[in-house]
Amino acid sequence: MTAEEKEARIAKAVALFKDGYNCSQSVVAAFADLYGFTNDQALRMAASFGGGIGRMRATCGAACGMFMLAGLETGATDAADRAGKSHNYAVVQQLAERFRQENGSLICAELLGLAGAKPTAGTEAEPRTAGYYAKRPCAMMVETAARLFADYLTETQTVR
Repeated sequence: MTAEEKEARIAKAVALFKDGYNCSQSVVAAFADLYGFTNDQALRMAASFGGGIGRMRATCGAACGMFMLAGLETGATDAADRAGKSHNYAVVQQLAERFRQENGSLICAELLGLAGAKPTAGTEAEPRTAGYYAKRPCAMMVETAARLFADYLTETQTVR
């Protein structure tokens, strides 16, 4: 992956988020074509992971998107492939640690400054307004997750 391709994918992820897609959708859709998925398929498979998984403020949706991509890249498809499963888990843990180091947490509520809040934030998606974007670090989380995954692809030279 060239530096230009990497930057284009990161920019696409952030633009998707700013267009109204959730954090997970934005990260997955920016890379889905590498794995033969259409934009619509990518958006559907990542839809439930926004807002810290279904807006429950658990694991950051951008990080979840990055983990989905790690599964597309390294996931085992043979139930008996313990080595393959273990490799995928190692990749996910490596990406998670990088994300945590950069952002201080993998937990959506903590990233939003809502630690100690109710476990659910309701089901109603908030309108995307200037105030929405101003009070949330989510675009930065999307950018970080997309960059970390692009870095992983570049480091391992497994770009399709």
